[in-house]
Amino acid sequence: MSYKVCFLIANRPYITDGLRSALGLAVENMYSYSFIFYQKMPAKTEYLEENLAWIRDMEGEVYAVTETMDEETKNYNLQEWGLAEATLDEVVDKILECDFVVGYGLPAQKIQAPPQCA
Repeated sequence: MSYKVCFLIANRPYITDGLRSALGLAVENMYSYSFIFYQKMPAKTEYLEENLAWIRDMEGEVYAVTETMDEETKNYNLQEWGLAEATLDEVVDKILECDFVVGYGLPAQKIQAPPQCA
């Protein structure tokens, strides 16, 4: 059985590492989908381009959630990087069909979790 995993990446410093993790799961025979929120992809490198190609070769995808991006960021991610476009509704649909959801590299929370969560 192959699991489906969604990576939700909303913090730019974690995009490269999040995509590498998605590729790692794809290599382990899981379907990996990554969603980039708000952020512009890093500058193109051969390493990142290869990771993106491998994720796609293994039936995964990397999406730009364009409703969360300004016009410049959206155009860069779609045109320069060729990311697939996704709406928030499509993200929810994909999450519902996935077995695992990973909030990757989320920013630090401003409110402390209650003691019961420790």
